[in-house]
Amino acid sequence: MSAVSPTRVIGGRYVVLGELGRGGMGVVWRAEDRVMGRQVAVKELHLPAGLGEQERRLFRERLLREARTAGRLNHPGIVTVYDVVADGGVDHIVMELIEARTLTDLVVASGGLDEATAVSVAQQLLDALGTAHDNGVVHRDVKPANVMLGAKGRVKLTDFGIAQAADDPRLTTTGALIGSPGYLAPERLEGLPATPASDLWSLGATLYYAVQGMSPFARDTTAATIYAVLHSDVPTTRTRGPLGPVIAGLLQREPRARLGGPQAAALLAGAAATPPPSSEDDTQPVPRQSTSRLAGPPVGARTGRNDRWWWVAAAALVLGLVAGVAGGFALSGSGRDDAITMTYGEGADVPEFEVSSSYPCLIVGPAPGRSVGSSSSVSCDEPHEAEMFAGFGLYSSSTVIEYPGVAQLSGFGAGACRFYFDSALVVGADKGRLQVVALVPGEAAFERDTSTVAGSPSFSERTLYCVLRAADGSQLQGSRIAEQPN
Repeated sequence: MSAVSPTRVIGGRYVVLGELGRGGMGVVWRAEDRVMGRQVAVKELHLPAGLGEQERRLFRERLLREARTAGRLNHPGIVTVYDVVADGGVDHIVMELIEARTLTDLVVASGGLDEATAVSVAQQLLDALGTAHDNGVVHRDVKPANVMLGAKGRVKLTDFGIAQAADDPRLTTTGALIGSPGYLAPERLEGLPATPASDLWSLGATLYYAVQGMSPFARDTTAATIYAVLHSDVPTTRTRGPLGPVIAGLLQREPRARLGGPQAAALLAGAAATPPPSSEDDTQPVPRQSTSRLAGPPVGARTGRNDRWWWVAAAALVLGLVAGVAGGFALSGSGRDDAITMTYGEGADVPEFEVSSSYPCLIVGPAPGRSVGSSSSVSCDEPHEAEMFAGFGLYSSSTVIEYPGVAQLSGFGAGACRFYFDSALVVGADKGRLQVVALVPGEAAFERDTSTVAGSPSFSERTLYCVLRAADGSQLQGSRIAEQPN
């Protein structure tokens, strides 16, 4: 390891003044640029042991290319890259010096951020990542240690380009992992390339850390952490406003169900306009997260048991949607007709709604006074009147709670179904002529205890169903759900 020396000069230009910090990829030095007369941060990069000369040359080529790209990013929330120099056979990245603590340091010293501060951090990071993504740059290593919190609430994201240069199968030794596993998106742990969506998942994990003071998936070992990222439930946060649903939306395992940057920013924009509840209030529907991937096989039958393939894992973000609507801002699909809402169950608009898990297309769709039984389900290759495209668990099936009321559930359901319908998961050239129907439980269905075990209530008919149909009543052919990868 290089020692601090008052006479050490990196690349014949940068005089080392002291150490700023160190991590898995190297040491960061405070230095003075002799040419420009300013202080800078110089990151001394350490590659994994055992790399040959060809691998090191490849790394340098990629590092130079990525540093040049990152250096072109002009945004107040992105640490500027000035230069890349080699000294003693070791590569160094010269960056803007930020007199600030990392998010990791701040949380370790003082605990999680308050919600208002965390929202500001989230908004600034979303804006910075948006600029990078618009310029074709994926960060690949968004984590608390790369977030710097400066004076007057300014936030900076650092290390653009470094993980990109290092993340090459020809550079990593067997079993090596570039990045912190607790902050790497599930698809990246499965070997898929980094994308803007994977950066946003990492941002979700980082924001969770910011408010909770811990990583959402950190475990005692690396293997256990990776397993948790891939399979464990997304933990809830202690937030009261839209930040919690935004974090949940960013942490969805399926990239196409994940909250996008503009959507997350829109939801957070309502935070100031929508004050958090003044007391504990359990009357707002709280969607239950599904642990299944959208690409998973069709299993189960009804809510409260196993999830169906079309179960929407991103349910929690809808709370942010509702808060956003209350705050008066528009999301995608604004200006289009709202979803039609109906209740289902005994004494409701639709007396029965029971659909096969394997066949979400319906030969007869829901309508007032019309029951839709399991026999109504058909293959989507056959002509059909409607297709179910999403389902949300509104509350835990074991929670004893009063019926929220038709108005509240209908408003929630219309927003949720429209939000999901407007995403890329519903496709088709005729999408513009389709109509959205939100089915919410009537009071009898909501309060019916279906448990057969004494003392263990189970209110399993608390599902919001989202159905699409042709606005003109014509028959549909084929599914309108985007094909999921195997």
